[in-house]
Amino acid sequence: MEIKIEKGQDKEFISNSQKIRDEVFFKEQNIPTELDFDGWDDKSYHSIATVDSIIVGVARLAVHNSQKAVLSRVAVLPDYRGNGIASKLVNSLLDKAYDLNIKNIDIYPHDYLRKFYESLGFKYVESADKVASHQLIKMTKTTFIE
Repeated sequence: MEIKIEKGQDKEFISNSQKIRDEVFFKEQNIPTELDFDGWDDKSYHSIATVDSIIVGVARLAVHNSQKAVLSRVAVLPDYRGNGIASKLVNSLLDKAYDLNIKNIDIYPHDYLRKFYESLGFKYVESADKVASHQLIKMTKTTFIE
């Protein structure tokens, strides 16, 4: 399986990202769609994973200022999970954050994903909001940029 990762900010990237998020967050996880549309898509970098030209996963990096960004909206279609796609998506946006000299990156994943994000260098901070029936946690990563 060849996984291709692309990054972009244009309307096509946003639209394709929202379609995958709708499948994973709304249809699969019962998270209300209004929680996904937070106004940051147009101001963010999006990473899209394709397999055989089919979009199978997405992630987003919302840059808040030169010091801070939030990595979010990591979603992979169920049939493609377990193939390292989420890691590739997250790492592509960590590379983008590095290129932008971002100092701190926060993420608010489901609590059961803690070990996954720790393996990518994120540190647990605290328990966060509960969304639908999903407990979220706050994690952060400090880049090595001085």
